[in-house]
Formats: sequence, C-alpha cells, structure tokens
Amino acid sequence: MAYEVNGKTIETTDTGYLVNQEDWDKSVAEVIAQQEGITLSRDHWDVMEFLRDQYFNNNGALPNNRQIMKAMQQKWPDKKVDNKMLFDLFPGNPSKQAGKIAGLPESMRKGGY
Repeated sequence: MAYEVNGKTIETTDTGYLVNQEDWDKSVAEVIAQQEGITLSRDHWDVMEFLRDQYFNNNGALPNNRQIMKAMQQKWPDKKVDNKMLFDLFPGNPSKQAGKIAGLPESMRKGGY
C-alpha cells in the first residue's frame, strides 16, 4: 500500500501507517484522512499535534485514549471532552486512527485505555 501525495509516492505498511515518519506533512495527513473518511477540523489537528509532540518529544510515546482525553480537556476547557467526543472525531479508535493520520507508527497495544 502507498499514498500518492502531490505526485510523490509515500510508502506505507500493510495497514497504511507510514514507513518513514519524515515523509509526513499536512498534505499527507489530508490524504490519509480522506482515505479514512475523515474531513479534518481544528479539533482533529489539536489531537494529532498532541500525539506528534508526545511521540517526538517524549521518547516515542504513543498516548492512549485516556491520555488524549486528559490533554484535550486542558486544551479545550470550554468543551466536555469524553470518549464519545474522541470517537466522533476518530471513529476507528482515536489513539490509533489519529496516530495513523498524524504519520506515527502503529501502536500495538490493545483497547483504548
């Protein structure tokens, strides 16, 4: 599997995750999101920016749904951030699907917590 972005072929794993995280940019994220059936909003970008920050600045951490919920509650104090809200944004499992669109490696843990 591969993504075509601006005339460039981006190599992926069999499950659609980027082989090389350095291939990622916002246009790549848009293409992956489109393949996943998601139109990216500011809230989507906030989650993905948090995940990328954790991965690149915290020894490859891949936060789970509970950690994402806590971080987004701090980022969005005027919203009720719960599991339903995260699944509305990323129906294929927030920590995994958001990570995929954010160009991060596949998390091998089970479940959302």
